[in-house]
Amino acid sequence: MWFSTRCPNRSATLALVLSIGLGVPALAGAADTQAGEPVSTGTQPNTPVAVHPQLAGSRLCGQATLRFLGFRIYTARLWAAPDCRADQILERPAVLELTYLRDFKASAIAERSVQEMRRSGGFSDAQAQRWQLEMQRVFPDIKAGDRLTGHHLQGKGASFWHNGQAVGQVADADFARQFFGIWLAPTTSQPAMRLTLLGLSEQAKP
Repeated sequence: MWFSTRCPNRSATLALVLSIGLGVPALAGAADTQAGEPVSTGTQPNTPVAVHPQLAGSRLCGQATLRFLGFRIYTARLWAAPDCRADQILERPAVLELTYLRDFKASAIAERSVQEMRRSGGFSDAQAQRWQLEMQRVFPDIKAGDRLTGHHLQGKGASFWHNGQAVGQVADADFARQFFGIWLAPTTSQPAMRLTLLGLSEQAKP
């Protein structure tokens, strides 16, 4: 779903995106951002929590909703340790939660994720192929309202949950760093979203 907003026929592009279910954890569009102030735990499944249950002692750093051509695609939220700095985020435990607002195919999420991971480079074609297969194994097809949550396991890889249920793990530290880098690396295609998720945007300043 990584299409430029400068494409000559944006209506056709969006129709193609939605008709084939081309889903990835982000795309080239505008992000509505919010500062990452702690949020009280609620009873609804999509209510953000101040401390994520998969990461003890964490805090909600930031959250943002991505739009493409005016359509809301997903909301992203990031949890990390209170002392975690932006330059450490890809080397420390973190939890990233995506709440999708449209349907997407797991195979498309995996394929396009690898393409975005290539922005930072540093891995071989063989690794890319292996990671794509791993993501296709772990990721489910996504329906609007579903939550896909990733836990960066420091030095070990990443674990994933679908609507709060464990769906699998990729035991590869290089994969985890590259995958979370889609949103959190300086090379991300969504720099404004990255700053907000890390609590560094203008909105996050006191």
